[in-house]
Amino acid sequence: MTPLPTTSHSRRSALKIAGAASIGAIAFAAAACTDNGSAQAAVEVDQLTSQADRARADAAAASNSIALAPERVAALTTISAERTAHADALDAEIARAAGGGAGTTTTPSASSTAPAAPAGIDSVRTSLAESARAAADLARTTTGYRAGLLGSISAACATQTAVLLS
Repeated sequence: MTPLPTTSHSRRSALKIAGAASIGAIAFAAAACTDNGSAQAAVEVDQLTSQADRARADAAAASNSIALAPERVAALTTISAERTAHADALDAEIARAAGGGAGTTTTPSASSTAPAAPAGIDSVRTSLAESARAAADLARTTTGYRAGLLGSISAACATQTAVLLS
């Protein structure tokens, strides 16, 4: 085989190709290091998890308060069931956001599995008001389904406070 003649034109072409390859490699490396929104997604999942934990805590507080206020058993049972449904809906959204799909479920955090001491009606009312405020604040920072879910949860907590515990 005879070597190809080397001219300044072919050297320039080779340098251009090498330069383009280098730029491509740098771009690829930069893209690999880019976050692509995963940090924001992790923050949103953490915020939703906090809301789910809050819902479970409210449900437990309402159930445990029946012992202190047996005359409010119907209202407290309703609150407990609704807040449990809120936690389940939030868990489904967390699983979807994490890429697990609709069939994936999350488990409650360790802090929400410990039995809570019975709380009085005032304590449940205060906790529900805080939950309503927290869900509304988070709803303002999200869009789409999540904003609607959080807005609905906020409205439900406010209604529970104003109607069921008045």
